[in-house]
Amino acid sequence: MPAIVKLQLSLETLAEAISSLDLTEKRQLQELIEQQIFEDEEALYEDDAETLAEIEAVRAEYKDGEFVTIDQYLANRSQQR
Repeated sequence: MPAIVKLQLSLETLAEAISSLDLTEKRQLQELIEQQIFEDEEALYEDDAETLAEIEAVRAEYKDGEFVTIDQYLANRSQQR
């Protein structure tokens, strides 16, 4: 089991540490940060009442036939020819 170490660094110290990385390491760090941002934003959306209400409204519109998927559109279009 890997050891977990939690550090408290100033943003300036962190920036200095990042500056010392080579390009490959910086890209790895960037990928890690972007993935964590994506996961955090996704969690916010899943818990946001307004977003959930919008999703349910769109689902109801699809169910009521107000919208069609791209696959349905293409199928209907090819049948009309």
